[in-house]
Amino acid sequence: MNKEINSTEIARLAGVSRSTVSRVINNYTNVPEHTKQKVMKVIQQYNYYPNLSAQVLAGKRTRTIGLFMIDSGRVSGDSISSLLLARIIESASSQGYYVLTHIVRDLKEQEEIRTIKEIFYQRRIDGGVFIGAANHEPLIEELITEGFMVAIVDQHVPGRTEPNRIVFNFDNETGVGQAVDYLVSLGHTRIGMINGDMNRYSGPSKRRGFQTAMERHNLPVNTEWILPGDFNEASGYRAIKDFLKAGTELPTALFAANDSVAFGAVRALKEAGIRVPQDVSVIGFDDHFRSEHHSPPLTTIKVDFADMMDQLTKTLITSIERGTDTFQASAAGTQLIVRDSCQSVTTA
Repeated sequence: MNKEINSTEIARLAGVSRSTVSRVINNYTNVPEHTKQKVMKVIQQYNYYPNLSAQVLAGKRTRTIGLFMIDSGRVSGDSISSLLLARIIESASSQGYYVLTHIVRDLKEQEEIRTIKEIFYQRRIDGGVFIGAANHEPLIEELITEGFMVAIVDQHVPGRTEPNRIVFNFDNETGVGQAVDYLVSLGHTRIGMINGDMNRYSGPSKRRGFQTAMERHNLPVNTEWILPGDFNEASGYRAIKDFLKAGTELPTALFAANDSVAFGAVRALKEAGIRVPQDVSVIGFDDHFRSEHHSPPLTTIKVDFADMMDQLTKTLITSIERGTDTFQASAAGTQLIVRDSCQSVTTA
């Protein structure tokens, strides 16, 4: 990380005065456009952002962590996302840290990228947490390469074990195995799956877990019963609607990549006159707040999100304060929660 670059050096490289650099940074209107572009080119080339305070310049911590939730929808409308946000804030607060929270709608937008980089490079935070990003997100990789302390939920990048990379995952393959084992114990052999977002680590890892569990029970995987999804209710609804239009024979059971996907799938099945669980059993993953109160109450694989976020926040803050020279990765355990959305084939 280049910690030596400052406005004087930027001015020298751009061939302008330091005051001109200051006017460009503060977006003054009395700077000719060609001069502004020349200065901005150097600023972007060297990832220069002005520090906010003498305290930061002196190398002291801000006692603030950044929380970046990548979600194109409404975070406030999803109880899991709300739980993750609230738990990190509570955990950080208990350790004397503030949380700067930023909801990111699209990490491909250049303005979003610049905003996030400014937060890091201006030293407004001591480290950051990313939730909901693609498994290989160029911005995250750049920040880690530049030496910033970054914690990521749901990532697996083989060979990348930098000490400033902290990774917390769900034990997807074990959890999906528990789901398939339970369905098989009920006599199901014709089992399908609605996938999650395949750009995120949980998408392909759950798909692998499903494949492995089916092979363990010597059951074939019917590709017609592997449906696309995106970790949200609308995608589960759309997957079933499209599947039913194709006229393909239904499996007797469906595993949904998360509970939100399951909610959408159940709604679409009901609209088509297909009963859950009498005609099709449905099992989810997460144990969403709504699952217990759903109709029917959803059988699911529970993840202890609260404990996971506590451990992640504690690990990040400890690494900020004490430093670390080893890569840190953890996985949250899973537990089968039996409710009413699945039943035995013999009683169907």
